[in-house]
Amino acid sequence: MQAAISFFINNTFLTILIFAVALFVTWVAYLQWQLWQMGKKIKLLLGGSKAADLEGVIFEQIKRLRQTEKGLKEINKFAQYLDKMAQKSIQKVGVVRFNPFKESGTGSDQSFSIALLDPNNNGFTISGLFTREGTRLYVKPILAGESKYPLSNEEREAIGTAEKNWKIKKIIKSE
Repeated sequence: MQAAISFFINNTFLTILIFAVALFVTWVAYLQWQLWQMGKKIKLLLGGSKAADLEGVIFEQIKRLRQTEKGLKEINKFAQYLDKMAQKSIQKVGVVRFNPFKESGTGSDQSFSIALLDPNNNGFTISGLFTREGTRLYVKPILAGESKYPLSNEEREAIGTAEKNWKIKKIIKSE
């Protein structure tokens, strides 16, 4: 061991040369690793593409981005249409069954009142009065929760039930 140490001390030039070669080998290994990493990134960027150059890949990505933006605009337009339709559709339903002849002690709960309302409490009620002779149906329009025709207690109860049963989660738009 001492012979080797004395050899390197006596041959300073050779020692510096060996140290420089080791440094260069380490540097080349590092550069090869960097080149390998860059190759992986280029393959990822160009992967699945027949493009001969990077410019072609970029233009292809721009084309796809524009198609995606166009699709998103169409989806947004359709979502707005659905929102308008939902605001006009029946979303609240209330049903009340009752016996119109309680006082006389006859009949059963075969009569009914149904309230069908949109989110703004516009819609109509349908009431059916069941008797031995037949069933009579009555329809009354509802605007903002009220009707220009007199509402029975059961119809008011059906409207209240519809409003109470209706639950919607508010969508908060963050912009």
